[in-house]
Amino acid sequence: MSQAFVKEEDDQWLHEIPGTMTALINYLTRENNGIRVYEKSKQIKNGREIFVMSNGLSYSKDKDGKWEITE
Repeated sequence: MSQAFVKEEDDQWLHEIPGTMTALINYLTRENNGIRVYEKSKQIKNGREIFVMSNGLSYSKDKDGKWEITE
């Protein structure tokens, strides 16, 4: 079989993407098989911004400005 059609994935972890909302949306959309993920709401809990996304999960930034899943 030809190797021309074999593609290695350029996997990226959530904490590796830049700390912008655009980067988060692009990452989540890629991880969601191209189905657009968007911000549903934003909350403040314990002084942190929590972003509720359309994929059913909530995200915030850690002390270093890296994205993480929050409850």
